[in-house]
Amino acid sequence: MGAVTAREFRTAGGQVVIVDRNENLAVRVANEIEVGPPVIGDVSDSAFCNRAVETALERYGRLDVLVNAAGVIVRADALNTSDEQWQRVMNVNVNGVFFMSRAAVGPMKKQGHGAIINFGSIWGSVGAAGVTAYCASKGAVHQITRAMALDHVKDGIRINAVCPGEVNTPMLASERSEPVTPELMQSLADTVPLGRLAEPVEIARVVLFLASEAASYMTGAMVNVDAGFTAR
Repeated sequence: MGAVTAREFRTAGGQVVIVDRNENLAVRVANEIEVGPPVIGDVSDSAFCNRAVETALERYGRLDVLVNAAGVIVRADALNTSDEQWQRVMNVNVNGVFFMSRAAVGPMKKQGHGAIINFGSIWGSVGAAGVTAYCASKGAVHQITRAMALDHVKDGIRINAVCPGEVNTPMLASERSEPVTPELMQSLADTVPLGRLAEPVEIARVVLFLASEAASYMTGAMVNVDAGFTAR
């Protein structure tokens, strides 16, 4: 979803800085959309997050939008989640959002405007079995979004979260004990009222909307993009 979001912003005429720990993927996407070299590192490191924001400012002189799309998942209940797994999920999904956002709000405040879009999840608002750490982390992302939105509403900075449901991504297929077959993916699609999985671009377009002036009256919002999953 992060890669497709970068493509959507570039197609809309934006200047993009890709930040990722997967150098091969980041370089490939950067070359595809014809932007500068990606910034490679781990968003769970606050010093790296500061450097990533500084790189964007050095290249373009301003920072208008931050999209926090990095995320990891562990498919386990509490009893089967190790200390290391818990810490990794929290470090990436929660600390990464906080560190990147904290680094971005300074220059955005000086500019007098900016938009931050965090990747939350429907599992941040409703529970799910077998993904305790992930649910907890996304709930924290939602609260960071709300609290920072209130902190910076007078600074001209809008902060919202997109909350996807079941999306056809590598993460959806990852960390599963059973073989990932077309039948398994269809069984996941069958849990969605619309009857299919989302494609990443369908989430990316909502991110682009939240970053735009079309969403000028939105801040502190959790925007579900789940084909009715949480409407039940």
